[in-house]
Amino acid sequence: MAAFAEGVPCWVDVTLPDVEAGKRFYGELLGWTFGTSAPEYGMYTQAFRAGKNVAALVGKPDGRMPTAWSVYLATGDVIGTARKVRDEGGTVITDPVRVGDFGTMAVVADPGGAVFSLWQAGSHAGFEEQGVPGSYGWAEVYTRAPERVDAFYEAVFGFRVEPDEGAGVPGVVRWTPRGRPAGAEHAVGGRGLISAGYPTEMPAHFLTYFVVDDCDEAVAITQQLGGRIAIDPVTTPHGRSSVVIDSQGASFAVIDTRTRGDAATA
Repeated sequence: MAAFAEGVPCWVDVTLPDVEAGKRFYGELLGWTFGTSAPEYGMYTQAFRAGKNVAALVGKPDGRMPTAWSVYLATGDVIGTARKVRDEGGTVITDPVRVGDFGTMAVVADPGGAVFSLWQAGSHAGFEEQGVPGSYGWAEVYTRAPERVDAFYEAVFGFRVEPDEGAGVPGVVRWTPRGRPAGAEHAVGGRGLISAGYPTEMPAHFLTYFVVDDCDEAVAITQQLGGRIAIDPVTTPHGRSSVVIDSQGASFAVIDTRTRGDAATA
């Protein structure tokens, strides 16, 4: 598999109190099957769609840890990138550490407080499948410090920050890696705003989107499985999406990229 370009989201995993319950939830919702859990890595369990890896589930070693999806951004030099994170006003939460022969990771946060991971690939490059139903589709960071955060991702990863008119929400931008042409088709992620309409206690965070065949059906299945809706389905030029919460409290989004509209509508 070809390596992911610098800064491109290459992997996601979710930390859960109960991995077996997570397997039942995501297996039913997204059609995933699962590999053998690795006890030496916190019961780390890879998820597959049609035999290709698409994400992973991991057990919470500590109840104080958040139940949440994590996004990994690719880097060819995790030590150097972690240094850039510090230099540009971010925080290194966990210094670079090798994960067997799979690769080397670090956990960091941007200047607005949104946590993400860096991944320098070894034998595990990242997604074998993405952009199709049942797999990863998109990631964006939500922040209250847009100017500082935009400058951070430009400096650390070389992203070009462009307005995203297709998002249907004012102030949203998209990221395009260095060397790629401008335009939504070349973007790899984006940045939204935590506006006054959100709870004051909501922290800055990354939101992971998974592609589905039908957004409304996925929302209904989420509720049937014990999850709930955080943001009702809306149709934009990018597709019809909804933010939901799984049966254990982890937030994510589902998006049907084939159902599109000219402006954001319910």
